[in-house]
Amino acid sequence: MATTGVDNLSEPPRAELIVPNLAIVRRLEAVGFRAWPAASIQYDGSWQIRLTAGHPSKRLNSVNPLDPSDHGDIEIRVERAARRFDAYDRPLVFRQSPLAPPQLEAFLDAHGWRRFDETIVMAGAIDRLDIDGGMDYLPVRDIGRYVDAAITVHGRDQSLKAGLAEVLSSIRPSSGLFVIEDDKTGPTATALCVHDNDMAGLFELATRADARRAGHGRDVIRAALRWARHRGAETAWLQVETANTAAVALYKGLGFGEVYRYAYRVKPGQ
Repeated sequence: MATTGVDNLSEPPRAELIVPNLAIVRRLEAVGFRAWPAASIQYDGSWQIRLTAGHPSKRLNSVNPLDPSDHGDIEIRVERAARRFDAYDRPLVFRQSPLAPPQLEAFLDAHGWRRFDETIVMAGAIDRLDIDGGMDYLPVRDIGRYVDAAITVHGRDQSLKAGLAEVLSSIRPSSGLFVIEDDKTGPTATALCVHDNDMAGLFELATRADARRAGHGRDVIRAALRWARHRGAETAWLQVETANTAAVALYKGLGFGEVYRYAYRVKPGQ
């Protein structure tokens, strides 16, 4: 039997075939945009065009259609978006969630646009998630310290430091920057938790490659969500690529369930 996904975000997720509830998708998309803010946001109808010169994140540099009924003049609007991306020296990327018009998906298919990085958006009621074990960690207050730790843990290039710091400094809702560190080897896991009204979004979740399978990821998630729960958050949510099977299993084990999926599209050859 098909479901509407997590029909009420305070209800436990279910395992049947997911048919997304578009009202819930819209809410999660909105809190997601606030939690990971782009430097430039423009609209072409209901297509949100997000561009950020200082950081290459696809979520910060993509076209995000937000109304399934907004499908007029697709070819003209795609070309118009391409010119905006060219001005930022970015490849044109569409982020296709359940809010994207089917006609746009058909247009991209017909022109051979490649689909990649399918991502699952997961959610769960905080009081039903398994978050009460592990050590307590307080969020760090120094953005620079967190950025250094995140770059190390993710194995990213140091050139991204300024861009990541700019994104984190632009977040308007309350946010907790969590770092698990080892006295000898340095940072081992990081998480960004953004508390937005009754929602708590988890971002930048990572464990250093040589420190995995030791429970650090689970510990930093639990600490972040206990912090959010203390501040009044009732629902936790996160995003994970379908290819990251270990992370998907971890989140399911904590009690998260799938709400919807999205993927990115780029022109052939990009």
